[in-house]
Amino acid sequence: MAMAVTSSSAISGPISYSSSEHKAPQIGSFRLLDRSIVSLPSVSFSRRQCAVKPVNAEPKRNDSIVPLAATVASPEVAEEVEDYEQLAKDLENASPLEIMDKALAKFGNDIAIAFSGAEDVALIEYARLTGRPFRVFSLDTGRLNPETYQFFDAVEKHYGIRIEYMFPDAVEVQGLVRSKGLFSFYEDGHQECCRVRKVRPLRRALKGLRAWITGQRKDQSPGTRAEVPVVQIDPAFEGLDGGVGSLVKWNPVANVHGTDIWNFLRAMDVPVNSLHSRGYVSIGCEPCTRPVLPGQHEREGRWWWEDAKAKECGLHKGNLKQEDGDKNGNGHANGTATVSDLFESQSLVTLSRNGIENLAKLENRKEAWLVVLYAPWCPFCQAMEGSYVELAEKLAESAGVKVGKFRADGDEKEFAKKELQLGSFPTILFFPKHSSQPIKYSSEKRDVESLMAFVNALR
Repeated sequence: MAMAVTSSSAISGPISYSSSEHKAPQIGSFRLLDRSIVSLPSVSFSRRQCAVKPVNAEPKRNDSIVPLAATVASPEVAEEVEDYEQLAKDLENASPLEIMDKALAKFGNDIAIAFSGAEDVALIEYARLTGRPFRVFSLDTGRLNPETYQFFDAVEKHYGIRIEYMFPDAVEVQGLVRSKGLFSFYEDGHQECCRVRKVRPLRRALKGLRAWITGQRKDQSPGTRAEVPVVQIDPAFEGLDGGVGSLVKWNPVANVHGTDIWNFLRAMDVPVNSLHSRGYVSIGCEPCTRPVLPGQHEREGRWWWEDAKAKECGLHKGNLKQEDGDKNGNGHANGTATVSDLFESQSLVTLSRNGIENLAKLENRKEAWLVVLYAPWCPFCQAMEGSYVELAEKLAESAGVKVGKFRADGDEKEFAKKELQLGSFPTILFFPKHSSQPIKYSSEKRDVESLMAFVNALR
């Protein structure tokens, strides 16, 4: 995800408010408290009121913008610790606008919206609607689509803001590219490149904040984001004060469906990335993003050469949990301990390890077979369930092809990779009548018509 930090103003000077203006007030400057209205015995000043830090913050300084006399005379009061787990429960049924307003009111200039250049522009619109000052930041990895850069410019002009861009360390990028080439992620995975171009710049950005706002939704990736709360202590990154628990993460649209986000964007006439009109749903760096096809989950357009459980770049790595499942593979790295099985239909045959081995060994079968290698927790397998079951029911009406499924995660994964051409989930194989060698379905189109065309071409 390309992320950026933007402030609702990069212009210094006094803040002015106009009843006819709906833009969030600019936050590029501040003014000192008026001593004449301060009642010293009853007022305490939090650190949030006492310092304004940029996202790419420098080490803390001792000087404060609050008058010295006020800080000396005011008794120090311990800051109340918020129970964010309880707050998440309290806000579970709140609207995104209410959650956004709560976040901005609580953290002021110490919070910023993480903007990726996709449909999370909705976050900026919600922030505008609160009428409060807000900041936006984004990560410019250096490998974004030209359309995304054009979109950034359109957003800045539409909202009258300046996005606070974070860039990767040039020396680190140079070392990575010189040693491994420009496209090493296709060979050994995307994590190293994302760590250099995205995670480390994000870490620097968050060190200047006490909270951040993301566009994570539960329906984006059922395997890794299904349990995302509307607010939480960030489990992976540190904030301005340092240490565990020093950063709060707000996810105002966690409970909102993707279609509702788009309905909101259309209703508010918000500018959107032109890539969306060409089939792109989840948008990241240009080499690692492509349009999704019929029957595919939206995250399948990202890092398509890798398994579903690798579909996080590290910006939200707190979503991922350590694999500790049982021998049957019921637990997995996505942290879903128990999930319902897929492709449940009387028209489908569930194959065991012995069953799939025997099928693979046969050279003269009575019937051809179509078999999906799957994992129930995989969001891309979940996305194609309807089309595959419908295909099985259609083929059941005509003799000649049986349809089966084989669960290939857990202990079966290595066998499936070695013997059944498993690359990632789902993998679809066709076993012809007169050949022991299965034919792998290479297309990413998993709608009924495309799968039926594949079968008809081979049976």
